[in-house]
Amino acid sequence: MRLATFKHLSSKNADYGATEKYLLFEHDEFTNKPVLDESGRLIPRDNCRFATLNCGEYDFAIACMKSNLQYDKNRSRGDVKSHHYIISFDPRDAVENGLTVDCAQALGEQFCKEHFAGHQAIVCTHADGHNHSGNIHCHIVINSLRIEDVHLLPYMDRPADTRAGCKHRCTEAAMNFFRAEVMEMCQREGLYQIDLLNGSKERVTEREYWAKRRGQTELSADGKPTKFETDKEKLRQIIRKALEAATNFDKFAELLLREGVTVKQSRGHLSYLTAERAKPITARRLGNAFDLAAISAVFEQKSLQLEQTGEHGISSRPSILKRLQGAKNSKIDTYHDSILRMVDVTPEKGAGFEHWAKVFNLKQSAKSVAELEKYGLQSFEDLQTALKMAKTEESECRENLKAVEMELRDKKELQKRVLAYANTKSIRDEYRTLKSDRARAKFRKQHESEFIIMDSAKRYFSEHGISKIPSYKALQSEIERLTSQQNELYEELHEKRDEVKRLQTIADNINRTLREESNKPKDQTQEI
Repeated sequence: MRLATFKHLSSKNADYGATEKYLLFEHDEFTNKPVLDESGRLIPRDNCRFATLNCGEYDFAIACMKSNLQYDKNRSRGDVKSHHYIISFDPRDAVENGLTVDCAQALGEQFCKEHFAGHQAIVCTHADGHNHSGNIHCHIVINSLRIEDVHLLPYMDRPADTRAGCKHRCTEAAMNFFRAEVMEMCQREGLYQIDLLNGSKERVTEREYWAKRRGQTELSADGKPTKFETDKEKLRQIIRKALEAATNFDKFAELLLREGVTVKQSRGHLSYLTAERAKPITARRLGNAFDLAAISAVFEQKSLQLEQTGEHGISSRPSILKRLQGAKNSKIDTYHDSILRMVDVTPEKGAGFEHWAKVFNLKQSAKSVAELEKYGLQSFEDLQTALKMAKTEESECRENLKAVEMELRDKKELQKRVLAYANTKSIRDEYRTLKSDRARAKFRKQHESEFIIMDSAKRYFSEHGISKIPSYKALQSEIERLTSQQNELYEELHEKRDEVKRLQTIADNINRTLREESNKPKDQTQEI
């Protein structure tokens, strides 16, 4: 897995101890059976952390079974006994951002306490993922039964979602809420992240992932692993080839039909029917890159490129100089060739270093001059103007990010007040039914804490000019939108910083080259 991701699995297995055993001891990733040592004993997982919540003096399995008996729940074979959530972090976080197994465990325990309060739970963190991917990931396993009353959260839409003796429901609204919280957590902790709310370009399910992993273990005749592809992956390859060759949707559908695939459009979405199937596969199951919006964007980009192509078939690239002259909607192209700052040539370090430094500086100087041409700049003054403009854009992006963060913080505070006020509804309704002042005063004294919360929420609404209290769903939708926008601005700010750094390096190298040329005697010849 790359970047922070969030997954959910549900289990109907009544053996809660099996979950503990899986998390604590080595298991075969294909058969899910325990791995034993030479003496036939279980092998503990290397470098993992384990904790239980709301289990009292018992372990997780016994605590869950006692609660199930107490509330007479999870007795049927078809009942969902537990929910398994996995937060996976990017492998780079351990190297670049200082993420450790202990830090990930602490984040997992905090996440569990905030979002699965009232449930018996296991929080276990592993230092490595499948196939030695190197990503630290945290498992959160909860008993589906809730043993304590909890506060109403934004994704909850039924009274039973807060009551003890009722079961946890993992709805689409709940998953969106959890994903937004994971993104916020990564943003807060300075970890790598992606937009978890808008899907992925290729949606590989758990079932497809393991089908591919198991198929990969088969060996060909020469003893090498075969390249196994699922039916969905084969369909993705066919769609990619057709999309690369086609210039419009009609041509795209024609190329797919030649491969035995029929594409259908319905209500703004696409589905693909292969010759081997009776039911089409929706683009949503393949990934966002294969839906109508993404396909249309590709054709639109190709059309734009054809319009920009000159007589010789060379696409005209927008430059910073044109932007300085008033052209809009063009972007600085990013060039990935490494340009490094020139070094000081110090003879004190020896003749070998002096020789290397001169060659290195010549290469960086040549690259810097070449970059001027790629950026479309005609002089060093144009470069200085472009650098100034890039710094301005970086500053504007940072200000936009601060504004979104502030608005997101205000929305979350409003959501907190709305939820607190909603939790006092039963108290307010009962208070209205009382007729005498004496009864009302007595009732208010008995429920003093609830009235303090209610009055605090009312003051907040009054101070911020809120006459109509927004709904939970509307607030949550707005928070998800702002979180997604915050994530985009966060990535954009990184790009702007890289662009400023690159232009600054080019400017420093060229400035140094010009200064050395002006100081060099006219009759001096350069020796390397």
